[in-house]
Amino acid sequence: MVDERPLHLRAVLQALLVTFLWSTSWVLIKIGLRDIPALPFAGLRYALAFLVLLPFAARGGLIGSLGRLTLGGWLRLVALGLLFYAATQGAQFLSLVYLPAATVSLLLSFTTALVALLGILFLGERLSTLQWAGMGLYLVGVLVYFWPLTVPRAEVIGLLVALAGVIANALSSILGRYVNRSGDLEPLAVTIVSMGIGAGVLLAGGTAAQGLPRLTGMHWGIIVWLAVVNSAFAFTLWNRTLRTLSAVESSIINNTMLFQIAILAWLFLGEGLSMRQIVGMALAAVGTLAVQVWRASPGRVQIRGREEGDET
Repeated sequence: MVDERPLHLRAVLQALLVTFLWSTSWVLIKIGLRDIPALPFAGLRYALAFLVLLPFAARGGLIGSLGRLTLGGWLRLVALGLLFYAATQGAQFLSLVYLPAATVSLLLSFTTALVALLGILFLGERLSTLQWAGMGLYLVGVLVYFWPLTVPRAEVIGLLVALAGVIANALSSILGRYVNRSGDLEPLAVTIVSMGIGAGVLLAGGTAAQGLPRLTGMHWGIIVWLAVVNSAFAFTLWNRTLRTLSAVESSIINNTMLFQIAILAWLFLGEGLSMRQIVGMALAAVGTLAVQVWRASPGRVQIRGREEGDET
């Protein structure tokens, strides 16, 4: 009998590496935002990631399958690209201009709970007691994190943009589940096409709205690293770990990003957290995990991960 423990340990370590890479994205984005406008920055990152992934689609013969798509299938891919890349990623980059990385990460983690609520309306799914309790615990954690509820005027715009990004991300998760569940296209083809559409709109619209400054070698280094390593490579490696890890294990590892981002932001950006904020973040993380564990139970379709989800 083959001992699968080394294979499982390797998958756990690979998944932790991916979450670390995704967490470093927040620091790199905050550094880049000092000189690069948010929307063109996001557009450049995902446009380059699209170009990196495109040869894999050509080599795998996935492009030919696009010719069999119906008009409705194409419209869903366009909507997915606009929601997940143009709206969600654009909002995340823009919100990081106004808010600390840990705050945006905490707000983004509400996507899981919002998807569960939207699943009632669009997918006919029922909520368990554990899921309701998890959402309640998350809200308590957010309340503790932001207490007392006095938000500086400069951060109000960031909060509104971040919340808009959470809504767009949740809607894209619902649509992404529907598209992938239909089986008309391979997941890689769905990712590449939707990414290309969303990145193109984000880059064109962002450049028209905010312009694009002269980029230095450091700027291009950040953009290339985010696109090649933290997007194309990390997505591929994460999907490979899902062949070995259970959905619950993946959810637990994915949830460590809340704390990884907070630690990295403290070390490299000087964004410290009070003990109250740390407690609030911990409560929110446990609540989110409770929702994810329920959704990952046997017989249920797992929602997209944070970086397809999220990260940013």
